[in-house]
Amino acid sequence: MASDGIQTETDIALEDVTLEGELVVPPESSGLVVFAHGSGSSRHSPRNNFVAETLRERGLGTLLFDLLTEAEVRHRENRFDIPLLTDRLVATTEWVRERPATSTHSIGYFGASTGAAAALRGAARPETTIDAVVSRGGRVDMAADVVDEVTAPTLLVVGGEDESIRKLNREIYEALAVERDLRIVEGAGHLFEGEGELEAVADHAADWFTTHLE
Repeated sequence: MASDGIQTETDIALEDVTLEGELVVPPESSGLVVFAHGSGSSRHSPRNNFVAETLRERGLGTLLFDLLTEAEVRHRENRFDIPLLTDRLVATTEWVRERPATSTHSIGYFGASTGAAAALRGAARPETTIDAVVSRGGRVDMAADVVDEVTAPTLLVVGGEDESIRKLNREIYEALAVERDLRIVEGAGHLFEGEGELEAVADHAADWFTTHLE
């Protein structure tokens, strides 16, 4: 245990596979955000790690983990197997709830790109009881068939110049039947690489999660 909270490289032992992740739980935190990264990315994603650091500064715990093993990620089809990624996310959520350090935490999902589809699908599962979802540049259209089953307050963040993703997010925003918001980061593309753009994403996410994870 680090002086500023629990920080460990973690083996997430699920029923059929062991995944690698990093769990950080600040002292007195009551909320935990589980990250679902996009295809071709990993728990080392610099963008997700930047967002996670901002969330921790706001008193939230974070779990960044690999949805696939090193062997699995070599096969491109696995990276776009949304049902598989969703199953892994849901199983990892159960693992989080079984840990003494996080068993009483409210849980949110932060999904990026295709990971956002897994986040929405996971949040639609009745057994997960997710308290908030944030999508960054998400392929949320890949969860269109279950979007009306999502019960968690949902924030969609997209780049103003990411036209195709912005359109898809607008459609899903209109279809959501829960508290929701759609925030456009003006001038940003899909990766939010411009000055201040990723900071805007992180601030939007932190505001949403601190409001809904109590």
